[in-house]
Amino acid sequence: MNNLELAEQYIRQAQVRIKYSSKALEDGEYPYVIRQAQESVELALKGVLRLIGAEPPKWHDVGPILKDLKEKFPEWFRSMIDDFASISRELRREREPAMYGDEETATPPYKLYSRSDAERAVRNAKRVVEGCRKLLEEWKKAGNDES
Repeated sequence: MNNLELAEQYIRQAQVRIKYSSKALEDGEYPYVIRQAQESVELALKGVLRLIGAEPPKWHDVGPILKDLKEKFPEWFRSMIDDFASISRELRREREPAMYGDEETATPPYKLYSRSDAERAVRNAKRVVEGCRKLLEEWKKAGNDES
């Protein structure tokens, strides 16, 4: 599998997580929404790193790597990197509490998140995934098949 195929798979999986986070939002499963939004952002951003031939790190927040490699992206995408990095960092911070709750205060996940939190997470994740999807499509149209 080459980098383009990996990027396509990562972004496809990011879209799947958005789909299920939207369903979970309807069902009031707010912690699950947060977790799925975080995973979708992580996958989408790691996908665009693959596009440019960069090996994604094994940690969850790749925002700093995107910033370091900003010049390798087209201008329109570069203009969104700071926003995408902030979204990645914010959701990364919520990754564990969304699954386990706040263990210090013994607060379960369902008491930590509101509908508003979940809606914001999905909205932000969609922005990131849509931007990454657009970059992927442009990349393919430009004939960058073997990245």
